[in-house]
Amino acid sequence: MTDTSYVLTVIGAMAALTLGLRALPFIGGHWLRRHPLVHKLGDTLPLSIMVLLLVDTVAGQARNNPYGPWQELIAVALVVLLQWRTRQTLLSIVAGTAAYMVLRTL
Repeated sequence: MTDTSYVLTVIGAMAALTLGLRALPFIGGHWLRRHPLVHKLGDTLPLSIMVLLLVDTVAGQARNNPYGPWQELIAVALVVLLQWRTRQTLLSIVAGTAAYMVLRTL
């Protein structure tokens, strides 16, 4: 196989795979809407991913902070409190980020 035909074959395979992956939700949409496992994942997965991202970020930032993890823990506690009381995700995220930035500058 020449270099040109190899490159064209690889590009064709990548295009077919990409097209298939993009079309899969539309092809299996009826099954996805009815399946109880998909509904359960839709309810719990976003929160799980956010918690994992939060834990990873807080742990990484706390390791690099010479004053300890207190600033991160205060910001996380504020986010949890606001989310619990108001149930407004955007408010919780903005307030927690602002509190963390203020605490880091002090």
